[in-house]
Amino acid sequence: MYADNTLTPKEAARLCALGTLADGDMNYGQLANAVRHFMDRIQGPSLDVMGASLELLRYEGLVHTVSGDGDSAVFSISVAGRVELETLLTSNIRPGATDHNKLVIALKFRYLHLLDRPAREAQLDALIDAAETELARLCDLRAHHAGDVGHIGIWLDHQIDELELRLNWLADFKSQEI
Repeated sequence: MYADNTLTPKEAARLCALGTLADGDMNYGQLANAVRHFMDRIQGPSLDVMGASLELLRYEGLVHTVSGDGDSAVFSISVAGRVELETLLTSNIRPGATDHNKLVIALKFRYLHLLDRPAREAQLDALIDAAETELARLCDLRAHHAGDVGHIGIWLDHQIDELELRLNWLADFKSQEI
């Protein structure tokens, strides 16, 4: 993890793999395809995060073989893997709207059901806090550039509107989820 307790790209891949296995056993090829498909659709292809991080899961004892061997081996998440999954799922969220943040947030929503109620609530509060911080930052930028020529104001208004919608959606989701 980064110093601010947020996920690196390789840890995001690890979260995706462990969460996928927490939802059901599968063989290595299925797991690799499932992780690659999800991550590619959220942030675009990224070759540097896949191979080594999946192979390390078995080496580190986070998954174990339940049947078969070689390419047909079926893996299951271990007790240590579930602990690691919870650690990754409860990591902080970096400020800003990057593709990596979008992936981390999507992963949190994909596997939020695996956390207990207090941890789910804490994660939703963190998502709301992150959106509020980003909104305050953009509102400040908008106020600073209120008199500028050009189209930055219109673009910032659009970004602010999207954040306000996200905050409303998160509050509604939290009230229904918790």
